[in-house]
Amino acid sequence: MPGSRDLDPSSSPRALLGAELRHAREKAGLSQEELGQRLFVSGSFIGQLEAGTRRLQREYARLLDEVLGTEDFFQRNCAAAAKSKYPDHFAEAAEAEAAATEIRQFAPLLIPGLLQTPAYARAVFRAYRPTAPEAVIEELVTARMDRARILDDPTSPLLWMVIDEAALRRETGGREVMAGALRHVTALIRRNRIIVQVLPFGAGAHASMEGSMKLMDFEDAPPLLYFEGVGTGRLEDDPATVHHQRRTFQLLTACALPPDGSLALIEDIAQDCGHEEHA
Repeated sequence: MPGSRDLDPSSSPRALLGAELRHAREKAGLSQEELGQRLFVSGSFIGQLEAGTRRLQREYARLLDEVLGTEDFFQRNCAAAAKSKYPDHFAEAAEAEAAATEIRQFAPLLIPGLLQTPAYARAVFRAYRPTAPEAVIEELVTARMDRARILDDPTSPLLWMVIDEAALRRETGGREVMAGALRHVTALIRRNRIIVQVLPFGAGAHASMEGSMKLMDFEDAPPLLYFEGVGTGRLEDDPATVHHQRRTFQLLTACALPPDGSLALIEDIAQDCGHEEHA
């Protein structure tokens, strides 16, 4: 189990809980694995809680208070750490994403959220929620753009995306919106901020035909894997599952176009969208 750096408890409610959990566990003379066994979770899960990369759920807060003899400290404070501007199914993944040092993602249907423009995101959310008030849609767009601020750092995290050609050719929001979204992706590539490979139609059957995946690695916590469906999401920390999906991602990169060929294809599609919009 990798060592954990000391969190600044004042930086966020989650950092406070992580630091206090580590303190209480060490005071009790328990390893992460030993504490995990008493909660019927993995040692990796405890490490992620201590590193602030996972949300403390109420049921685990209650068990921690019982096992560590902390009265009701974790139960009283987990609600503050659970507050999020993201949908419930994605909140924990978004917060882990912000702490990741490396993110590898396969996107079969959409341009990944971190690479979206406001107009593209707006079209996606409106399609998901056709009767939602404009204020709700704008809140979702704002939250998605806030996530993308991790790209403001010129070097970290590493973002490596494999995007299916279908996601690039589906005219989400219309040709003009789509052209702008694709140009945004190519600008990030040309800034050397992200690595993008396109999985072309010609690749045929591939290793992840059943859906998307996102692998997240951290400096001081075990890796996480995120699966997402329509209105649902699931984080996995099982080492065997993470290892299997890491291999799946490697197979995808082997089938995908190289980065330079991918850039050329995305630029061609963007140009076609722009031309046909103004035809």
